[in-house]
Amino acid sequence: MAGDSETLLKDHGENTNGVRQPFLIGVSGGTASGKSSVCEKIMELLGQNKIDHHQRQVVILSQDSFYRVLTPEQKAKALKGQYNFDHPDAFDSELIMHTLRQILQGETVQIPVYDFVTNSRKEEFITVYPADVVLFEGILMFYSQDIRDLFQMKLFVDTDPDTRLSRRVLRDTTERKRELEQVLTQYITFVKPAFEEFCLPTKKYADVIIPRGADNLGKVKKQTWPHFLQALKS
Repeated sequence: MAGDSETLLKDHGENTNGVRQPFLIGVSGGTASGKSSVCEKIMELLGQNKIDHHQRQVVILSQDSFYRVLTPEQKAKALKGQYNFDHPDAFDSELIMHTLRQILQGETVQIPVYDFVTNSRKEEFITVYPADVVLFEGILMFYSQDIRDLFQMKLFVDTDPDTRLSRRVLRDTTERKRELEQVLTQYITFVKPAFEEFCLPTKKYADVIIPRGADNLGKVKKQTWPHFLQALKS
């Protein structure tokens, strides 16, 4: 499938309306697998990590920004760790599709900001300006075929389950102020089963599988990425 992505890169250019289309890269993998780190490493490899966001040619978006607005009942469950945030229905797929179509038209878009402490969307938005490359990461980026088919390249970050669990525990207890028992219960009840049912099966759609995340990206790059990186830089 890597050959398909090389062909798409060659065809990358303006759409029928004369708007230069960005190159869309989907990055998927289990919770705390290192998806964000891989995106940041790609940005660094492309020399974009120290450029002002108004002038960046590469931007990173997260599926986490597109969680649905919860009903009062759902929010009550979420506060007790009893709501499944890893199920496809937890995400606003319609808004993701709408946003991706706007991006493909070269438009400036407004991205929601999600508060994981209160389990709700904030009132502010993040403005994302047109870019040459858009990296969109999330646990279920390849689950919907309509969304999956918009990506010119698909990456799957494949990290050991024990490593992912330890990272998630550290993140949720420190950044999201959750109790350890709640984090572990949620992982066993929702996260692990959802990964096996919804995320892991989408690994087969990936053009490139990255074992162990950003730490291993250099090795993958040597084998697979030279033409890809060169095309994005040109």
